[in-house]
Amino acid sequence: MNISSGGDFEQIFGYSRAVRVGEHIHVSGTTAREPFRSGDAYEQAAAVLSIIETALREADSSLAAVVRTVTYVTDIKDAQLVARAHREAFGDVLPAATMVEVSALLDPKMKVEIEAYAIER
Repeated sequence: MNISSGGDFEQIFGYSRAVRVGEHIHVSGTTAREPFRSGDAYEQAAAVLSIIETALREADSSLAAVVRTVTYVTDIKDAQLVARAHREAFGDVLPAATMVEVSALLDPKMKVEIEAYAIER
């Protein structure tokens, strides 16, 4: 099952926001859309996690099934802001998580990109 969120880059690059194969759900790297793309790293991360949550719902899943996230930030000084949004979204789920700093994302306004992997048991 392929899920689209209608994001511009999905059509340009030819990918799905999420793909479900059996009980495994892979959510592509996700960034904030306007007006959130102009926000700080916390606002962007919260918006990203909302897009991910919507994609998971469309795959008949939820944030509770997420087992791993990978977060890319353009400035590691934003780690605490992004971590706050991550913690608020996942609560007691506590997925395995990685955060790394990258030199840039597609749009210079983008500060955060998050991937998620879920297993629906």
